[in-house]
Amino acid sequence: MWIFFDIFKCFFKIINYIKIKKFFHEIKNHKNIFISGNLNINRIPIIDIRENCQLHIGYNVTLNSNNDGYHVNMHSSVKLLADRPGAVIKIGNNTRINGSCIHAYQLVKVGDNCLIAANCQIFDGNGHDISFPDVANRINTFGSYKPVVIEDNVWIGINTVICPGVTIGKGSIVSANSVVSRDVPPMTIVAGNPAIVVKDYNNYEIE
Repeated sequence: MWIFFDIFKCFFKIINYIKIKKFFHEIKNHKNIFISGNLNINRIPIIDIRENCQLHIGYNVTLNSNNDGYHVNMHSSVKLLADRPGAVIKIGNNTRINGSCIHAYQLVKVGDNCLIAANCQIFDGNGHDISFPDVANRINTFGSYKPVVIEDNVWIGINTVICPGVTIGKGSIVSANSVVSRDVPPMTIVAGNPAIVVKDYNNYEIE
């Protein structure tokens, strides 16, 4: 029985390798995707960059969609979607994204050395307008958008939601299950819904 299990695992690894090779070929030849080099892929992500949109990926970026071995349960693959004319996603050097979604209507920028844990939702636009008082027309609207900027060395915990128009300052940490609806100062820890500062490391002295 174990022999058949090992054969199955080997077969799966070969299939996954072939899929990754094909995936790399497709994105390297995509006219709107720009990769600086050494992109690490663990299981195939969903990358959907429409006409007149762009995806810029820095050096040594990791896109991990593999739940095996990950320290919490990862629900879905990495998803990078830019679907309105002129929309741009930028991901900085050495950044790691695990099983999360980034959706750009205009601009989502992620800095260098960032850690994005599993099941996060990062988006710069609402799906629909609020449409008060004409709520019957809400279904026909497409929503407004404001850029999202995640600066260098930020760590975003699992299941976090990053809302449109937010800037997350350098070195900060967003605790798990937070909803970030306003700017996060640099060198702070925020938590909650809505996320608020729970620890400030500005002017922090190491003992």
